[in-house]
Amino acid sequence: MARSLYEWLWQHEFWLPPGITWEDMQESEDTHYPKPRDLLLSIPFALILVVIRCAFERAIALPLSTKLGVRDKQRPKAQPNSVLETFYSTRRKNPEEGELLSLAKQCDLPVRKVEKWFRRRRNMDRPSLSKKFSEACWRFTFYIISFFTGLAVLYNKPWLWDHRECWTGYPQQPLQPPLFWYYMLELSFYWSLVFTLPFDIKRKDFKEQIVHHAATIFLISFSYCANYIRIGTLVMVIHDASDCFLEPTKIFNYMKWKKTCDSLFMIFSAVFLISRLIIYPYTVLYNTYYYSMEIFQPFFGYYFVNVLLIILQLLHVFWSCLIIHMVYKFILQGTMEKDMRSDTEESDKDEEGDKIREKEKNGITYFSNVTSNGYIQRNGSQPLDNRAHLANGHAKER
Repeated sequence: MARSLYEWLWQHEFWLPPGITWEDMQESEDTHYPKPRDLLLSIPFALILVVIRCAFERAIALPLSTKLGVRDKQRPKAQPNSVLETFYSTRRKNPEEGELLSLAKQCDLPVRKVEKWFRRRRNMDRPSLSKKFSEACWRFTFYIISFFTGLAVLYNKPWLWDHRECWTGYPQQPLQPPLFWYYMLELSFYWSLVFTLPFDIKRKDFKEQIVHHAATIFLISFSYCANYIRIGTLVMVIHDASDCFLEPTKIFNYMKWKKTCDSLFMIFSAVFLISRLIIYPYTVLYNTYYYSMEIFQPFFGYYFVNVLLIILQLLHVFWSCLIIHMVYKFILQGTMEKDMRSDTEESDKDEEGDKIREKEKNGITYFSNVTSNGYIQRNGSQPLDNRAHLANGHAKER
């Protein structure tokens, strides 16, 4: 059964253009082609990257955050409460009004205190500023290394300058060692992101990030197996170009360097929109969809790789809409608003509102007590009685 499935999966009709079989892809001493089993190396490499990341964040990023003045906000902790904790862990983190009333009765607490407990409990689960800083530092370091590695590998390759060269001699294009290691670097990194998903910062586009990682891993893996190496390297360099500016934007935002952050964000926006909405569609989509047809007829691999590339483009459009909205706000307000993908603290305004309401309540109580006694004390003077005694011994009603 397994052998039949294996033979069906690796039919040359799926992976190779019409007229080409696996016999035509035989290797020699000087000629090597991509082999699917090579991709297994990305798993241990990904685990090594995870270890390197943990060491980097602990030994470099965290001490650096302290030196640069990144301070974690002191958050009030939620008081231990088994009933509320059970509901929070098993049901939902943000209960509805009816559930708040029910929980308040069970715990014999005011509804407002139950709301405050859930608000503080949610804030306890939110990542600290130092964690965000460390994650951004690691990604920035990798994207810089990856981007310049890609440029070093591709600067003398003909398909970087003439995109039709991506298909010259396809699929019998020998695999060069620098291209192999560049592929392993990128694929291992995205596998490492999948492995650390449960521990990484979850933003509002968490689902889109999962789709992006899955599409990227499938695209890199399939392009390797089908020897779409040349087009794959272009995709990776284009993506890394804008990411090199995104992560330092976050870093300076955490450092409260507002002007530097705003400037980098505008540069990132320009690079992202140009690379993902102009260069990527022409260099990759048009190249893969149209130029490749000058060399061979359509086959399953052709349709499959184009579907994956279009999924990436749809994600580009989604993120571009968020970026354009933030740029529009920046132009109107003169300052960049918070990252729309980030989850914000709830305690600031809510806690302050509770304190204000408490002060107003205390003030009303004090004013009520004062007026009910029939006098108002001003500037520390003695209270005035209802009747003021005059020097001649007569009383005057006030």
